[in-house]
Amino acid sequence: MSAPTLVPSALHGCAARGPLSDAVIRRLTGTDVDDLGARAEVALAASDDILRDDDVQLALFVLYASSYGSLPELDPALEWDPALVATRGLVEHAFERALRATVPAPELPEPTVDAVGRALFALAEADTGPSLSRYVAKKATEEQMREFFMQRSIYTLREADPHSWAIPRLRGRAKAALVEIQSDEYGGGRPDRVHATIFARAMRGAGLDDTYGGYVDDVPAITLASLNMMSMFGINRRLVGAIVGHLAAFEITSSIPNRMYGDGLRRLGFTADVTEYFDEHVEADAVHEQIAARDLAGALAEDRPELLEDIMFGAAACLTVDGWAAGHMLESWTRGESSLRERSSR
Repeated sequence: MSAPTLVPSALHGCAARGPLSDAVIRRLTGTDVDDLGARAEVALAASDDILRDDDVQLALFVLYASSYGSLPELDPALEWDPALVATRGLVEHAFERALRATVPAPELPEPTVDAVGRALFALAEADTGPSLSRYVAKKATEEQMREFFMQRSIYTLREADPHSWAIPRLRGRAKAALVEIQSDEYGGGRPDRVHATIFARAMRGAGLDDTYGGYVDDVPAITLASLNMMSMFGINRRLVGAIVGHLAAFEITSSIPNRMYGDGLRRLGFTADVTEYFDEHVEADAVHEQIAARDLAGALAEDRPELLEDIMFGAAACLTVDGWAAGHMLESWTRGESSLRERSSR
C-alpha cells in the first residue's frame, strides 16, 4: 500500500481529517483507491479512542452518507462497492466493540411491555449526564446557540432517518408503533411539518446555512459518533433491538430539554421561526415517549425476548454517547471556549 496523500476534498464542507477519511471520500467521488481495507486496519490500529477519532468517525459518516444519499457529490453507483462495504464492516466492528466496552450495561427487566417500559423510564431518570438544556435556558449566548444549531444539524437535518431503517425489520405491534412515531416525525403527510424541515427553518432564522453537511467540518468527532451510532444500529438488521432501544431513550429524554431550549432561545430574543422546532417537540415527544417505551420497545421485547439485551444496550448507548456530545459543548462553553473544531486542526 502506497503512502496516503491528503488532497482537497471533493465534498462541500467536508474535508478529510486523515488517511482513512481521505481514501473513503476519494473512492466515493470516483477516484480509484487501492487497498482500502488495509488503510482502515491501519487507521483503527493507530487509534487511541475510536469514538473520538476524527479520521475514523468522518470516514464512517461519509460511508453512511452514501446510503442515505445525504451528500449529493457521492456517486450512487458506489453505494454497494465491495471494497467500501468491507471497509465499513471493519470500522463498524471496531466501533461497536468500543461502544459495548464503554457504555454501562443496564440491568435487564423481564421481557414484558410493562417491565421494559418502566425500566427504560428508570434508566433515563437515573442518567446523571450534563444538563446542556438547563445551561441553554439560563446562560447560553447567541453565539453559543448558533454553535448548538451547527452541532445539532448533523443529525437533525436528517431527523428520524436513522430510526426508519428499522421499519422493514419489525412486524406486528412494534412495527405499527414505530410507523406511528415516524409518521409524526415526517409531518403526517404535510411537507411543511416534517421535523427536519422545521429545523431547517430554525437554522435560517438563526442566520445559518441549512444545507445538509454544511457544518461537518466544524463539529468534533464525538458529534459524528452520535449520528454514526444511530446509523450503525439502524442499517444493520442484526442490531434492530439496539435501534429500537435508542429511539425509546431518545424520545423519553426529549420533551423537557426541548422546552428548555425553546425558553433559552426566547430569552435571547430569537423569534418564533427559530423556537418552533423545539416547541413542536415538547408536546409531540411527550406522546412519543410512551409509544416508544411501551408499544415499540416493550412489545418487541415481549415478542422477541432474545432482543431484550440489545434493546437496553441501545437505550444506554443513546444516553451515554449523547451525554458525551452534550458534555463537550457544555465544558467548552463554561471554559469560555468554542465547542467547534479549531481552524488550525481542519
